[in-house]
Amino acid sequence: MSKALEGVRVLDMTHVQSGPSCTQILGYLGADVVKLESPSGDITRRQLRDVPDVDSLYFTMLNGNKRSITLNMKSDRGKEIFTELVRRSDVMVENFGPGAVDRMGFTWERLQEINPRLIYASIKGFGPGSYASYKAYEVIAQAMGGSMSTTGFEDGPPTATGAQIGDSGTGIHTVAGILAALFQREHTGRGQRVNVAMQDAVLNLCRVKLRDQQRLAHGPLNEYPNQEFGDEVPRSGNASGGGQPGWAVKCAPGGANDYVYVIIQPPGWKPITELIGRPELAEDPDWATPEARLSKLDKVFALIEEWSSRHGKWEVLAALNEHDIPCGPILSTRELIQDATLRENGVVVSVDHPERGEYSTVGSPIRLSDSPVEVVRSPLLGEHNEEVYAELGLSADDLTALREEGVM
Repeated sequence: MSKALEGVRVLDMTHVQSGPSCTQILGYLGADVVKLESPSGDITRRQLRDVPDVDSLYFTMLNGNKRSITLNMKSDRGKEIFTELVRRSDVMVENFGPGAVDRMGFTWERLQEINPRLIYASIKGFGPGSYASYKAYEVIAQAMGGSMSTTGFEDGPPTATGAQIGDSGTGIHTVAGILAALFQREHTGRGQRVNVAMQDAVLNLCRVKLRDQQRLAHGPLNEYPNQEFGDEVPRSGNASGGGQPGWAVKCAPGGANDYVYVIIQPPGWKPITELIGRPELAEDPDWATPEARLSKLDKVFALIEEWSSRHGKWEVLAALNEHDIPCGPILSTRELIQDATLRENGVVVSVDHPERGEYSTVGSPIRLSDSPVEVVRSPLLGEHNEEVYAELGLSADDLTALREEGVM
């Protein structure tokens, strides 16, 4: 069975996380992703190593379904070979600092001359303007994109989220841009630039908080548990901040992740009162309606927690689901990596690596009925030099000379 992006060649000049997360998704969708690395390799091959002298999990989990080649872009011969790679590629992706590729001699105008059909995607920390030269990392993007100011509890400091919305979140936004550009190329025959900034991607993921910022002009945000409101959206703990109130309630035996997140919809209130042993609250005018409960959401969830804290989270989950009450257990990283359902669905997969042995990684979050995904291990540094360079017409003698000259 063919793959959705079969026949699409991606020249992957990315490193660390935002870029590799993008190109890995393209690889999952069937593109031929050729990861171009300097002879010393992507820095994350060596970062956060848990096994000496072996590619780190940081690298392996972000670079599956790719081929690896090495090339010294500072050499004249390296630039010649790079030119040929560009000529034969459909997409080029990079996340260097601003202007880095231009300084190599490959401006957008030059790349268009080499390959007018090329789609050139760039990931940067920030868009044009006063922030453009700033260095960006995951949590800096969270800080400047609206996430940190609205995450955490009201009386605590701004908090980063564990989800990598700055890096991998930007990567998936870039995938969308690349796919749109590939589709448009079918009609125009021309490539184009795709630019995505980490700050912009985080802000897009925080758009409901901008919604609430504007709602503040018309009064307090009643769905929030906060008692006081200023002129900025506050941190609101575990509140859903949406139309239906929610909170994480404690469960037995009281461990760090013994919680279930519960959302109270109007039809769910009566069965909740029965579960917690307070059926009279279903008819009590001080508790019966969503409007009546809004002013005392802390007390509402405290009542639920009195019940839930006497039961394990899976027992609480089963009881709530029996009454169609939206809920979900807080799953730890250990529980997720061992989850049978996620394993069966290919969301968490085991991959064999020739040096590391077996490791677990996240499979494709995108499923297409006619484009099955096979998760392939990450490549060793330069593992596909002979294979890819042979496709450019270079002989074994040429490759030997390139190695001796330090070009690859």
